Amino acid sequence: MLQSGKSIAKPIGVSIVTVARLCLVALSLVLLAAPLSVRADDVAQFPIMADDGQPIANHSVPPELVEHIEMLKNIVVVANPKGKVTLYEFYDLNCPFCRRASLDLAELTQTHKELRLVLVPFPVLGIPSILAARVEYAVAKMASPENFYKFHHIIYGDRGVIDDKRAFAASQAIGLDNAEVRKIASEDAFATVMKEHLRVGDQLGIQATPGIVVGGVAFVGYPGKKALTRVIEAVAKCGTVMCP
Repeated sequence: MLQSGKSIAKPIGVSIVTVARLCLVALSLVLLAAPLSVRADDVAQFPIMADDGQPIANHSVPPELVEHIEMLKNIVVVANPKGKVTLYEFYDLNCPFCRRASLDLAELTQTHKELRLVLVPFPVLGIPSILAARVEYAVAKMASPENFYKFHHIIYGDRGVIDDKRAFAASQAIGLDNAEVRKIASEDAFATVMKEHLRVGDQLGIQATPGIVVGGVAFVGYPGKKALTRVIEAVAKCGTVMCP
């Protein structure tokens, strides 16, 4: 089951209650119940310990699936675009572990300039997440990667449920015209784009948020900053998550 970690907003527009949104919600529910395409039944393929001292579930993923991530329409390379180690974070804006990961990853991109960070919106935790993801979709189209990353940090800056109202406030904070944001956020194309994100996440075996893919390995849940640092350094040195 998809989960966060190991575990009345102003409407965007008429389209938010159309079949497009309902289809996305329905797909999310299907993914919650359906068997995952690539998974190891929560077994740690590599003996990597999370910061809490417990094994973190992980499994190898085929290179062609990693290539599929790069082809997604709503990903954003937010740090070190020329870095030789690429880390993909599948996140839901209402996932508390994603909030923690966001802070840690921001620090890691500063201390490890080889780390290329790619954010992959993965709204699976309910309607507020989908509403916020619509705004985020517009921001990704309108803003530079640097400003998108500012938006990302601003939206995580306060506690509580993140919905479209919170997302609009964050988009305004980075200087975007919310009338244009609202227009793009209401596009029917959003549903198609997010369904593809969900499909690829399912194929990768992402069954918890954040889901992290790095060095050809998917981590189910957040291992913590120290564990992730070791993984990044191993990939940079040996091309794999654990050096021989």
